[in-house]
Amino acid sequence: MILPSKAEAKILLETYVTDNYQRYHALMVATAVAGYARDRGQNELLWWLTGYLHDIDYDLYPTKHPGPSLQWFTDWGYPPELIQAVLAHAVGFNDFTKEPESSLDYALLANDEICGIFYAYYRLNPIPFIEMKPSSIKKRFNELRFAPGINREHILQACLGFKVTLDEHIANLIRFFAELPGPVLPDKAN
Repeated sequence: MILPSKAEAKILLETYVTDNYQRYHALMVATAVAGYARDRGQNELLWWLTGYLHDIDYDLYPTKHPGPSLQWFTDWGYPPELIQAVLAHAVGFNDFTKEPESSLDYALLANDEICGIFYAYYRLNPIPFIEMKPSSIKKRFNELRFAPGINREHILQACLGFKVTLDEHIANLIRFFAELPGPVLPDKAN
């Protein structure tokens, strides 16, 4: 199995992704997926890389995502588990229809969109993630006008497939994000 190191993955991501939010999103998803890998005795590096690189083509090819990255991962010799998870996380997006099957598939799908809720919450209330209250995150999750682009149904379906309740999932993410630095937010004066 060919896997890049975290340092090599960072170089790859910075080569293809220029948007600071997308870079931070990659780190959030990687941290979340790796946290579940630790908790469930899975390959932490594989899961981290899957989360970190899952949107690597989005800046360049938003209307084809994740098609180009699937080809890149194949060309680079990455394992089929990573490729399958990245494919499955796009179910219902850009005409991709592959449903999640494996734990890694569900982990990526369950964590991808909900990281957007955490990020949006942080923008309103920039406190360390560990100080966030699960009830506050869940309230925002249920408030459809908050971060309206987030597909909450994908999150709920993925939680079901991943065998974790939404409440457990939110609490786990707060724990996983404990050491994650907050994002650098855009200057509000601009």
